[in-house]
Parts: sequence; structure tokens; C-alpha cells
Amino acid sequence: MSDYTPGAIAPERANELTSTFSADRANRVARNAVTSMNVHAAARDVTTMRTYHDTFAVSRARTGKVTNQRHSGRCWMFAAFNVARAATMDLLDVDDFEFSQAFGFFYDKLEKFNVGLEYVIETAALPLDSREVSGLLGHCMGDGNYYPAAMNIIRKWGLVPKDVMPESACTKDADQMNAQLERLFHKSAMELRRLAAEGADVADLREAKEGMVADCHRVLSVCLGEPPLTFDLEVPVGKNCRIKASQLVEQSGDDRPACEKDAPRRLLVDRGITPREFAERYVPLDPGDYVQLVSMPGETRPFGHVFHRRFSDTMADGTPLKMLNVPVEALEDAAVASLRAGVPCEMACDVGQQFPRKIEDFPGVLACDTMDYEGLFGVDLSMDRAEMIDAHETRNTHAMTFQGVELGADCRPVAWRIENSWGEDACKGGYLVASAEWFRTYGGEVVVRREFVPADLLDLWDNAPVEEVDPWTTVGLALAPRL
Repeated sequence: MSDYTPGAIAPERANELTSTFSADRANRVARNAVTSMNVHAAARDVTTMRTYHDTFAVSRARTGKVTNQRHSGRCWMFAAFNVARAATMDLLDVDDFEFSQAFGFFYDKLEKFNVGLEYVIETAALPLDSREVSGLLGHCMGDGNYYPAAMNIIRKWGLVPKDVMPESACTKDADQMNAQLERLFHKSAMELRRLAAEGADVADLREAKEGMVADCHRVLSVCLGEPPLTFDLEVPVGKNCRIKASQLVEQSGDDRPACEKDAPRRLLVDRGITPREFAERYVPLDPGDYVQLVSMPGETRPFGHVFHRRFSDTMADGTPLKMLNVPVEALEDAAVASLRAGVPCEMACDVGQQFPRKIEDFPGVLACDTMDYEGLFGVDLSMDRAEMIDAHETRNTHAMTFQGVELGADCRPVAWRIENSWGEDACKGGYLVASAEWFRTYGGEVVVRREFVPADLLDLWDNAPVEEVDPWTTVGLALAPRL
């Protein structure tokens, strides 16, 4: 064997591996399969895949039409709004309702721009190549966020029905808009740092920031349209609608076109209302009545602790993001309690793990026994959850909504029914089926109403000291920009 640098690959060794590879039958079969159909299709285990069914003993019957976030990273908002719309659908006694995610998107971007520049002011004395400043400038105007951010938007800005502010080209594909927002943010950040270096105080910097935020508002209005300040609400409601009779209009068949004579209906009419008035009157959900539970095992992430990730808050005057770290069984118990009460809840997970998304015959199954990568490659890929978090192998990449659960003889979850936001043509009619083992391995979060959290955990949520962690740690590792 010829001389080579220690630690480098010896060509002779690589050549030996190449020459002996095809002598193994399994290697030949795997090579032929993967080179012709790619990894997922070749690794799928049809025998186990076909054992998963979309039937659940605890399941909400009325969920509404599956929503579609298109090519944007708004999964967290869609999941939160899907939870909120369930309350509105029940109030109005309707089978479907959808809030405007474009409205929420507008204010999420505006608030991110503003608070991002607040962080720039806070770190103005730090070097440009510090971890803090590098992180702020490198991840400034992405689409990702968390459930509490959606609740902050509802609390401050309200909600509107989808037809009041519909989707635009820039919500369906946010890349081009985001590129210009990032450019504007970078220019504004450098200007604030220059002013700070010249001796401007915080008051002066915030005064300069006002004009920068106004520029952001202008860009968002061009891309998304101006958000409505007031609007007229007129929506058909069911016979069991719980709105005051004085706000309902009974429309008989005689008042309608001949083709609709046999379809009398009741209308909820409320004219000239603001988005906040709409949320207060017709979204019976308290934006502050939730607990964010996460499960992040590991020596540096002890259970029973409440964490706050620095620079994670995306609204300067919103409720700060915090998360209570608990064993995964606590996530399951809270989610099951919510579903038993007929209330959907948000969940977040690493959706790309062992997920054959593009496989047509089994498109919506998340399980640990359906994709045999180790058998395909003949290598050991096993890692426990704590090790995967430490190694940045897994993190929460996608938020969705739990709508159902199947329980075993021990009353523990066997599988979950999950409402996605990729449209009704994706997965199984827009839904996913996740095995309990998969969620325990790759599911890192649920957000539920306080009433579904045990007293001991609720006491920790309310009273435990909140531990601040650096933005580059693995605690509460941020959502990926999009899927």
C-alpha cells in the first residue's frame, strides 16, 4: 500500500471496496433498485405499510376542508388557525370555515421585521461576526414560527375570513417576496449599526427604525395587498348556531333565486367590523389559554424545566415563547385528553423522517417499520432520540393538527390521525397516519388548552423559573423554513 496522509482515504482501500461490492447479491439488488427508483421507493416495506389504516376510535367528525399552505413555510400558522376554526365552526354550526392566512402572514412578517431590528439595536455593540449578530442577519425574514406566534397575531391583530383577504402569488410562493424583505432587513440593520457606532442612543435608533418598518409595510402591501381595517361579514350558519338571534337574518326561499327556492338559510350579518372584533365575537378561543409542551430528552435538556430561546420572540409586545420540557408520555396524555373532549390540538414533528411522501400507493404513513433503510444499505443507522437531537439529526420541521387517536388495550396511543396543510390531494386526502412509535421518536411538541394539562405540569408552566438559552443550542431548535 502506498504512502498517504494519515486520516485520508487510501485509494487502494477504496478500490478494494469497489471491486468487491457487486460480489454480494444484496448489494446488487439494492444498487439496481435505488438507481432505478430512488431511495424511498426501494426502501419501503409493503408488508408493514399496508397494516396502517385511517380508522380511529377517538376522532373528530367535523374538521373542515383540508387547507393548503402552498410553497411557503406557514405550517405553524395553518395548524394554529385549524385549531381556532374548529371553535368557530362549532359556534356557527357549519361544516367548514377558513381564516385568511394571508392576513396572518402580513402581520407576522411586519412584526418579525420590527422585532428583528429591535434585536439588531440590542446587539449593536457586538462584532458583526459574533454568533448573535451572524444568526440575526442569517435568519431574519423566514416563514417559520411557532404556535404561540399565531396566538399573538390573533390577540393583537385579530382574524378575518379567507375571502376577505385571499391568497396571492406571494403567499403561494413566498421566495421572491422574502428575498426582497431580507434585502431590506439587511440594509436597515446595517444602517442601525452605523448610527449606533456614531453615538445614537436607543431612542434615536428606534426613531430611525420607524421609517424602516414603514418601508417593510409598503413592500408587504405590494406583495400581499393591504390588510382590511374593517369589513362586512355575511356568512350562512346552521340551525344550531349560538349567535344572538338579533344578528341573524332568516332568508326564505321566496327571497332567493328560483333555482334556490327550496333552500332557505340563516345568515350571520355584521357590517363594518374590525379584524379584532371578528376574533372577539366569532372565534371563541382564548389566545392565552394554552400550554406548549415539548419532549427533548438529553443531559443538557432536563425534564420539568421551562425554557425560552433567546431571539425566538417575533413580536415585541407579544407573549414570550416558552416551552415546558416533559417526557413524551405527557405529550400523549395531553393530546388524548384534548381529543376526547372534541378539541383538536397542534403538534410539531420532524415530518421528513421515514416518510415516503411521494410514494403513490402508501402516501400518508409515518411509521418506524415501513422504511427499511438499514436493510437496503446494509449499515446500522440506529440512534436514540436524545442522541439525534444532540447531533442535529432531528428537529421539529413541520406543524400540523391532531384530529384523532387510536388507543390500545393499555389505553396508550397506538396511532394518530393528523390534519396536514398541503391540500386535500396530498397524503391520504390531506391527512397523515402516524404510529405511536414514530411520534415518540420524531414528535417533539403539542400545544393544548390548560384544562388538558395535569395540575403538576400546569404548576411548572405557571411558576417555574424560565431558563434563557442561546439561539444556537438544541433546546427548541427552530422550525425549518419550509417543506
